[in-house]
Amino acid sequence: MKSRTLFSVQIFCIMVFSVIFAHAIDIRNSRTAMTKSTAKTMLCLGDSYTIGESVAESERFPSQTVKLLDKYGVHFSTPHIIARTGWTTDELMHAIAEANVSGTFDAVTLLIGVNNQYRSYDHEQYKREFKELLDIAIKYAGGNPDHVFVVSIPDYGVTPFGHNDAKGRSATAIGSEIDEYNATAKEITAKEKAHFTDITPFSKKAATDASLIANDNLHPSGRMYAGWADLLEKEMIKVYGTK
Repeated sequence: MKSRTLFSVQIFCIMVFSVIFAHAIDIRNSRTAMTKSTAKTMLCLGDSYTIGESVAESERFPSQTVKLLDKYGVHFSTPHIIARTGWTTDELMHAIAEANVSGTFDAVTLLIGVNNQYRSYDHEQYKREFKELLDIAIKYAGGNPDHVFVVSIPDYGVTPFGHNDAKGRSATAIGSEIDEYNATAKEITAKEKAHFTDITPFSKKAATDASLIANDNLHPSGRMYAGWADLLEKEMIKVYGTK
């Protein structure tokens, strides 16, 4: 008799636990579905630095930025990226036109210009086309420049590739040219009242830390992008939430 009673109690406990466990799963799934349905959207425009040449998708700076924001209750869906290694400002504009992306986004990032510098394009061309790209970014942000985040061009002159520049430019010369491009981008960004995240000082750390450089000896490693993501997240959290 006692054995049957104990068995019944065990069965009852198992049933209760099963109901509680199933309910917990339903709550978790419901919260997950709610998070996905209310997640903000992000468009990222750029070149190799945005697409994350030589690193995994999860190590790209847009992906790492979204992951950081998520920790503070600011949820973004997987970023929509229009970027390719080697693109200059005019090539990015053509790609955006061809992509014909409709609608608007809650946030838009823009990082472009290193290939203009590398190919020795006229600086006035960069100035003109960067302004056009920033206007496009603002349009995709629903006309709100406060939702547009320009990221500065990193200094690749400190990398092994930069030390062996095919055009014979020194690391110092490359850095100076990059600084000039960034100054232009920063000035235009300020006039348009968008955000400018300066990751260039962090990129220069690669001069003494090889772990910040990918295996191709040129592009950033996931660890470098993590540093960029941290800087960008700090800028974005001012707009979308507070810690």
